[in-house]
Amino acid sequence: MHKHKILTDNYKKRQVMLMEIFIELLKAFAVGGLICVVGQILIDTTSLTPGRILVAYVVAGVLLSAIGVYAPLAEWAGAGATVPLTGFGYAMAKGTVQAIIERGPAGILTGALTSSSGGVTAAIICGIIASFITRPKEK
Repeated sequence: MHKHKILTDNYKKRQVMLMEIFIELLKAFAVGGLICVVGQILIDTTSLTPGRILVAYVVAGVLLSAIGVYAPLAEWAGAGATVPLTGFGYAMAKGTVQAIIERGPAGILTGALTSSSGGVTAAIICGIIASFITRPKEK
C-alpha cells in the first residue's frame, strides 16, 4: 500500500506540474498572439510601413516600462510579453534603469546596449544562417 501511495503522489505532482506548464504556455500564447494581432491590424488598416510599426512596438515597450505597466505583464505572461519587440523595448528600459543605479549617469549610454546585446546577437546570427540557407527574392 505504501508504494502505491508514493506512486499516486508522484503522479499527482506530475499532473499539477504539467498543468502549470500548460497555463504558462497558454498565457504566453495569448499575450504574444494579441501583440501580433495588433500589429497585423495596423498593417492592414493604416498606411504605416512594417518598419515604423516595429519601431512603434519598441517605443511602446519603453513607455509602458516607464509607467510601470510592462513589468507586471512580463511577469504574468512570460515569453509572450518578453519575446516580441515590445519586450525588446522593455529590456532596454529595464537595463538602462539598472545601469543608472549601478554606474550613475554613464548608465544612460550603456544600459540599453548591455541588456539587449544577447537578443541582438541572436537575431544577427539567425539572420546570417537564414541567408545561407534560403535564397531571398525581390518583391
